Amino acid sequence: MRYHALAADYDGTLAHHGKIDEPTWAALRRLKESGRRLIMVTGRELDELLELLPHPEVFDRIVAENGGVIYEPATKDVRTVAAGPSAAFVAELVRRGVTRISVGRVIVATWEPHQDKVLGVIRDQGLELQVIFNKGSVMILPPGVNKASGLQVALTELGLSPHNVVGVGDAENDHALLTACECGVAVANALPSLKQTADFVTEHHHGMGVSELVEHLIANDLITRANRLKRHRVLLGRHGDREISIDPYSANIMVCGTSGSGKSTLTTGLLERLCKHGYQFAIVDPEGDYASVEIAVVLGSHKRAPLVEEVMDVLRDAQDNCVVNMLGVSVEHRPEFFAQLLPAIGDLRARTGRPHWLVIDEAHHMLPASWQPAEEMTLRAHGTVYITVHPGSVAGGILSTIDTVLAVGEHPEQTLREFAEVAGLTLPPVAPIEKLAPGHTMYWKIGENPIEVVTEKPKMERTRHSRKYTEGNLGHDRSFFFRGADGRLNLKAHNLQLFIQIGIGVDDETWLFHLRKGEYSRWIRTEVKDGELSDEIARIEADTAVSAAASREAIKAAIDKRYTLPSDKPSGLVD
Repeated sequence: MRYHALAADYDGTLAHHGKIDEPTWAALRRLKESGRRLIMVTGRELDELLELLPHPEVFDRIVAENGGVIYEPATKDVRTVAAGPSAAFVAELVRRGVTRISVGRVIVATWEPHQDKVLGVIRDQGLELQVIFNKGSVMILPPGVNKASGLQVALTELGLSPHNVVGVGDAENDHALLTACECGVAVANALPSLKQTADFVTEHHHGMGVSELVEHLIANDLITRANRLKRHRVLLGRHGDREISIDPYSANIMVCGTSGSGKSTLTTGLLERLCKHGYQFAIVDPEGDYASVEIAVVLGSHKRAPLVEEVMDVLRDAQDNCVVNMLGVSVEHRPEFFAQLLPAIGDLRARTGRPHWLVIDEAHHMLPASWQPAEEMTLRAHGTVYITVHPGSVAGGILSTIDTVLAVGEHPEQTLREFAEVAGLTLPPVAPIEKLAPGHTMYWKIGENPIEVVTEKPKMERTRHSRKYTEGNLGHDRSFFFRGADGRLNLKAHNLQLFIQIGIGVDDETWLFHLRKGEYSRWIRTEVKDGELSDEIARIEADTAVSAAASREAIKAAIDKRYTLPSDKPSGLVD
């Protein structure tokens, strides 16, 4: 379900001539029975409003006074979000002849044509107040208080995001409300300016228009109107002069390519832009590749396994993102941890629609071709990014849900062809490319022709994951083994720190044996996933005249330059 709540204005929307009719009440009850929340957002003062409502308990929250007051009908608790008006301000309005003044807990309201006198008092008293107009009324509020800000307070209390809300209104003060919501709707009787702001307009007016909207929500979650929500699309990059964007709700993406080719950088940039738009994400990070992401709370490290409970505690706040760093979980137990985490995230998504995006790194390990999910582990077919080196190694049930493939690195057309073959699709003609430049991706929207896209760069500089590679355990299969020419040694280096230590300790013959075969650069490329460092080490390996001592020092210097070694032994060497 995309829309978990409806936020509706009162006068001119739910109500006609100040009253909600019975058919509209019936529609609101049907909405509640569908499992959705209902929030009223009105400019009226709370006490006056409650006298007009026979059934306030239908609403989960009432945001009154144009965002200044939050009321919880179930408990009758009243909360103000800003300080109330001063007596001196109100008294001066009266002294200057302003009539029909209404004073609420936060709001002061009057009517046109008194706006000039109101502005004069605000100026003369040196106050920081804002004036909002609404169908002839003049509302004076603290700065920053409007229907959108009040709605955000209510949604935070309910554990919801504006991206899972439909807003509906009719007048000037509803612009902020409709803009804040994922989908903004104007009833047929709305002002022309609000209809221009809205994503769509109902056929009927007042409560009949709201009832019409409710029926569409219950019937199909507004899926038939999804193509109107272009204002939320998130930029991926550019193909010539054309912007290429991602649907922030329906897209299901696979990012694939060779090791060290920029998959994490591409994904980080996309997540930055999703975050900027207010979409929440969670990253399942088996190998610590996202431990330096600054826009998320990182749970777990190479020394401590994350807990499912703490992940869910972070995600409870719609404004917090999360990285689940699984380096502290032994390689053989990571699938088991993932099997515990996935149902918990799935339950949160079912209840709230969040996190809007789930990123699964190393998808070929977390969701291998042999993966058969339990019913409670089903992944939804949108809002997920799967990152992998080999699309063919990912579960077929996952591949069938992908609608967008982003290939990076070497031979992207081969990567797309591999995906197409295992997914049972026909790949349109695509020109062979030996290697995409950094920051470029081959973008394939299924059903269209693949195109090369220059991706939008991340604003944050993604640092190398020093703890992962210098102190973490890459596992047996990804470790480097110093064995020598005759295989008499079996010295395992499961991180860079041990690689340097063992490399300095082994005899020259063993060191040069692996050097001459190019095995150091190959390990760095395929297991440490650092193409630039691999290239630098490959140049050292290519120098047939280099000595064991000189090559050791050069490789150590190259690693030290790119990775932060432990602070107690900065060089990474034994004493």
